[in-house]
Amino acid sequence: MIAAGTEVYQIDSAPVVARGCTYTEAEITAALGDEVSKILYDEDGTAELETLLAGLGTTAFAIEGINRVLTNENLAIADWRVGEAIAEAFLIAHRNCVFPWPMGRDLRNPNASPAGTDLVGFQKIGQQHRFAFGEVKTSGQELSPPGVVTGRHGLHKQVESLRDTTTVKNSLLRYLGYHATNAEWRPLYMEAAGKYLAESTDISLFGILIRDTEPNELDLSARAKSLAAQCPAATSIELRAKYLTRGCVPGLPARVRNPRGANANN
Repeated sequence: MIAAGTEVYQIDSAPVVARGCTYTEAEITAALGDEVSKILYDEDGTAELETLLAGLGTTAFAIEGINRVLTNENLAIADWRVGEAIAEAFLIAHRNCVFPWPMGRDLRNPNASPAGTDLVGFQKIGQQHRFAFGEVKTSGQELSPPGVVTGRHGLHKQVESLRDTTTVKNSLLRYLGYHATNAEWRPLYMEAAGKYLAESTDISLFGILIRDTEPNELDLSARAKSLAAQCPAATSIELRAKYLTRGCVPGLPARVRNPRGANANN
């Protein structure tokens, strides 16, 4: 399980949670070799595909082809992809979240940039699930807060849009619904959809910043106060800054272990 990190500041602005935590080199290495790798290479989906194709491996040539397909050897991983996987692994391990349909499965080109909300799934609160939507930004910029937080399409504006815009949330409900029809996680979807249709603000929102600089409360403080204003009572918002070791962001892709043996960026 990915480490929770060491909390270095807590600047909540009720009802918004805003926390910063640091990670050691050992914690980063462990995560990149396990949970983060499995998310980036969609190991669950690959296992399902392997089962589906197994019956076609009747010759050595066919078996070689299947292995080549499953290895995903041409996947080029950018640092922001690693950042998203770190955020997803944290939310799964420490915030009771489930993200059942990786958006990468919808891409015709595996190296393309997916559009829309970064993380779409569910959070379990008590004994029930509701929709959980997350936006993730990765930055090596020294400025605090970095441009990926404050820009027109930055973290703040994206979370704000999820908080305020029903149109965006409706599209995410449809997106998950299309994939939930025959999925084993259909009950989670139906439970979350029921809550949403009864009250469209009954959702969990996450804004996660991945950095390789010294911790600085300025990264989240103003954003927490702004998002707290006019936040619906039924909506929860968490802003979390993850501070990795200094200067490590550009080198993250090369450190990710491919579960099936190919180098991440070859």
